[in-house]
Amino acid sequence: MNGLLVKLALAAAGSLLCYSPIGAQIPPPQKRAEHVEITKAPALEIAHDDLAIIRWTSTNPGGDDEHFAVAHYGTDPNDLSQTAKNHIRLNRGHPETIFRVRMQGLKPDTTYYYKVTSMGADGQSDGVESPVNHFTTPAPGQVTSAYPQPK
Repeated sequence: MNGLLVKLALAAAGSLLCYSPIGAQIPPPQKRAEHVEITKAPALEIAHDDLAIIRWTSTNPGGDDEHFAVAHYGTDPNDLSQTAKNHIRLNRGHPETIFRVRMQGLKPDTTYYYKVTSMGADGQSDGVESPVNHFTTPAPGQVTSAYPQPK
């Protein structure tokens, strides 16, 4: 009987020593959503004379938790050849996801056209894309905060 207790105690201690909490925290990818849609249109959150942040909300696309917010932009609505991409992490417990993307290296007092999309870390599109929108960067040294600030 004492031998059995010693063996059980050693087995329990060994499993605690080999336990890896990091491996336990990474769940497998969830099922991709069949249909993703933008529920809150892309809008300018803030713009400085050389950068802008665009924000939008979509239904949760599912798939891998590692995702990217993507904006294709340029100064001609028919030539959105520049791309900005920012990493986000999906929250499986929420039905919607807020995406934000930062465009850098912009010129002051310039109108930029853009459309947004999102994709998984594997590069696969979530299958949703906004229409073309636009904003104008402020004058040098100025800031435009177009998105309502939290109270």
